[in-house]
Parts: sequence; structure tokens; C-alpha cells
Amino acid sequence: MGASAGAQPSAPGQPMPAISRETAQQIIGDAYRIVQPRGIEETRAVEIGGIRQWISVRGRDRRNPILLFIHGGPGAPEMPASWLYQSPWEDYFTVVQWDQRGAGRTAAANDMSSVVPTITVERMIADGEELVSHLRDRYGKSKIFVLGHSWGSVIGLAIAQRHPDWLHAYIGMGQVIHGQSNERVGYAWALQQARADANQEAIAQLEAIAPYPPTDRAVTPQEILTQRRWVNHYGGLTWGRTDLDYEQNAARLSPLYSEADLTARGQAGATLVRLLPELWQLDLRSVSRLDCPVFIFAGRYDYQTPSSIAADWFSRLSAPHKQLIWFRDSAHMMHLEEPGRVLVQLATQVRSLAAAAGDVPPSDERSASQ
Repeated sequence: MGASAGAQPSAPGQPMPAISRETAQQIIGDAYRIVQPRGIEETRAVEIGGIRQWISVRGRDRRNPILLFIHGGPGAPEMPASWLYQSPWEDYFTVVQWDQRGAGRTAAANDMSSVVPTITVERMIADGEELVSHLRDRYGKSKIFVLGHSWGSVIGLAIAQRHPDWLHAYIGMGQVIHGQSNERVGYAWALQQARADANQEAIAQLEAIAPYPPTDRAVTPQEILTQRRWVNHYGGLTWGRTDLDYEQNAARLSPLYSEADLTARGQAGATLVRLLPELWQLDLRSVSRLDCPVFIFAGRYDYQTPSSIAADWFSRLSAPHKQLIWFRDSAHMMHLEEPGRVLVQLATQVRSLAAAAGDVPPSDERSASQ
């Protein structure tokens, strides 16, 4: 009783047969497929900034508002692991994942030797502006939502500053405000944790790069990697986990990524090295006003981009509507750590702005007004 028609369970006590990665991708892809008549499911390249950049566009009702997810890293696309958390979002939004210049499928589709010299903060922001314009035009939306995660929050915040009339709202998740402060706070926390844990390896490695961050020069990639290793080890990236292997492994099963795409995803170092000098000087603390609604999603245990820094900035920010939402059991990866709570906030607090503007299916609009 209760078995699905056509199911063929293994004999009692017999292990399930092993399956290939390709078969696992096909299974996930079929389950992930959008079949609703008003749905949209596209994975395609767009000409942005003179190169082909890949996006996925997914939702169960194309009348829903668009939510553009701008990934972090730099060079760490969300598209391959998005199947872990994104499907419920697609009831409420048309969700766009974008592999940025130098990342993922976009890296695989272009000659990286010619792309890397073009990678600057301003070029990446301009790419984001072009993509938002493309989405508004193609899908007939006067406004969309932009969600910037980690490094992506630099691009997202710039779009909110420059084009507030394009956005229902900006959502910053793991918001970057001042890179050097992030490094200092994260380092101090990791060293404190290592000393409390009597972890001699961690203590030695962290003390070897002191003072951190340096005050008389730019930080080196190796110093950043040392800081990140121990921030991540103590849960400052994903609370309760020592690394990001769970996300990396899920990405390997992505129905949206080929082996070549996965290989390109692993080559993000060139993007980070290229952007590091600019990111080291980045300081957004003087941004005191945004002319569109703003949400900040903050993880209590985030020491990758410490939430205390973003919260302090946010307390002084002026905006037509603003809301700081804490995720009590999350660090930096709250969409993976507390996916249900993230969904609830997106579907209620954030989407309500689109409902008020009439940018939702008529039945939802009526429900929101009752």
C-alpha cells in the first residue's frame, strides 16, 4: 500500500544499484523540469559586454515578478547547485541565475585569455546593468528584484544606486560594505575560535599572517586563503560545517552543467586575483541613501562578510522601505542553511512589494489585497 504505480523496489536486503553521474543528472533534471502551462524554463547565452554570458530563467508562472540572483565569489556561480533550494522560489518568482564574466558556463563559452583582462569591478557592474535591461525588455517588466550575494552584493548595490526605478527592491545577502573591515573581523573571530579549540595548526597559520589585514600594503591571495580556511573551518561560511563540500558535490549533479562547465567553474582563481586590488580598496560605508526598497538578509554566524558590519551600515541608511532580516542558524550561505526561512521572507516580505505594484498573477494580487 502507498507505493507509486510502476515502482520497482529492490528486494529486501539488497542494495540499490549504483548509477552514473549522468544518470543522476537526468533524474534530477526530470524532477526539476517545469511542466506548468504558464511556466518558463530557459537556459541560454546573452550577448552582454561584448561576450556571451549564460543565464537560466525558471518559474512556474511567467506572470510572476523576476528575481535576479547575482552570485558571489568572485567566480562562484550559483546556477549548478541552485537545484538544491530554488524550486520552491519558482512558485513565487521567475528566478534568473547568471554566470558572470569569468565564471561557470560563461567562462567555458569564451576565451578566458581575452576575457580576464576585461574583468574590473566597473565592467562587472555594467554587465549587471545590461542584464537587468535585457530582462526588463524581453519579459515586459518595468521593475524586477535584484538579490546580490556576497561579491554579487557589490554589483547589486551599485545597480540599486544607479537605477532605483528599475527595481521593486534590492536584497543584499551577505552584503559587502568594507572589505578590509570584513577581513579584520573575520580574522579575529577565527583566531579566537582556534585558541579556544587549542588548535595549534590554526593558531600557527593565523599568527603567521599577523597583523591581518596588513596596514601598509594590499593583502595577498595566499593570506586571504589562510584566513578563509579557518573562518570556514569554524563555521563562518556555513554554520556547523567545516567546508563547502556539500555544495560542491551538489553542483556536480547539476542538470544545467556539463563536465566542461564544471571544469570552468573550478577556475575561479583568475577572476579573484584580477579583482582583488579593487576589492581591497572597496568602501561603501559612505552610501547613505538608496531610492528603492532595501532588504538585508544577515546570518548570525557570518564571518565571511561579517553581518555586524552590514547591520551597522544599514542602521544609517535612508530608503523608502528597509528591513533587516536575521537568520539565527546561518552563516554566509543562508539560502542553503535555512532554505525554508529564506523562502518565507522572499514570498511574503519581499514579493509583497510586487503584489502592491500589480506585478503578480491576478489571483495572487486579489489574495494580497484581502
